[in-house]
Amino acid sequence: MTKKLAIVPFLLLVLVTVLSLFMGHNPVASPTDPAIDTGDTAWLLTSAALVLIMTPGLAFFYGGMVRKKNVISTMLQSFICMAIVSVLWVVFGFSLAFGEDIGGVIGNPSTFMFMNGVLDGKPWSLAPTVPLAVFAFFQLKFAIITPALVTGAFSERVRFTSYILFICLFFIFIYAPLAHMTWHPDGLLFKLGVLDFAGGTVVHMSAGVAALASAMYLRKRSDQEMKPARITYVLLGTGLLWFGWFGFNGGSAMGANNLAAIALATTAVASGAAAFAWIIFDALRGKNLLPWVPALVQ
Repeated sequence: MTKKLAIVPFLLLVLVTVLSLFMGHNPVASPTDPAIDTGDTAWLLTSAALVLIMTPGLAFFYGGMVRKKNVISTMLQSFICMAIVSVLWVVFGFSLAFGEDIGGVIGNPSTFMFMNGVLDGKPWSLAPTVPLAVFAFFQLKFAIITPALVTGAFSERVRFTSYILFICLFFIFIYAPLAHMTWHPDGLLFKLGVLDFAGGTVVHMSAGVAALASAMYLRKRSDQEMKPARITYVLLGTGLLWFGWFGFNGGSAMGANNLAAIALATTAVASGAAAFAWIIFDALRGKNLLPWVPALVQ
């Protein structure tokens, strides 16, 4: 029975490949919209890359915190998000989040299915100076990291196959509807005046609530003693996340403009202040991870 179930993902991948041959769309010519700004486009392309690097950063961050025997499996949980969500996004995910509105809750999955109409489509109404394809794949990076954020709540306590199922269900039933309601002009929360500049609601609240629910469901660990495998991995992951945040927040301005500059400056100051506060409080609690900190606060 297990071997029969193991072939299901392979068959689904074959099905998607076959469907792409008939439903895919290759534009004859690139769109020439006079509203497209090369500076905004370049910044959003850069921001997309910065956001994507946060997911490998998250892999190092979480991987360094678990026991040595679980480092690889924990890190793979972040990397598998990059693969699965990317495929789901191209097939119907972008449509669920930003397709034609259905009741203010979800998008029509056929609107941009297999990226049909994206490569040569008109710019998104809330990002009018960048190509629709750039907007679509910038948003993909947000969709990738959201389920990966949840892994810290159940690391070492779920099977890898179960986590893959979680990614699919979370993306379809939690992330996509919430993204549509919050970021689509016809979305329910958008019309109520909800302002989510860089994923505070769509990304972090959804991941945080899912993590809390997972921790409550799985209950306490049987082994309470946690010995981090690699503190160096944690520091490396922190650096990558810190670096990626500039694209995460700055790119949400949807252009190389003053709002992006303010977001970037706020990110730099807020993260620096938070890191310094953590060092001070850690020293006050007697956790002398950095030998020079006690002398600094005395």
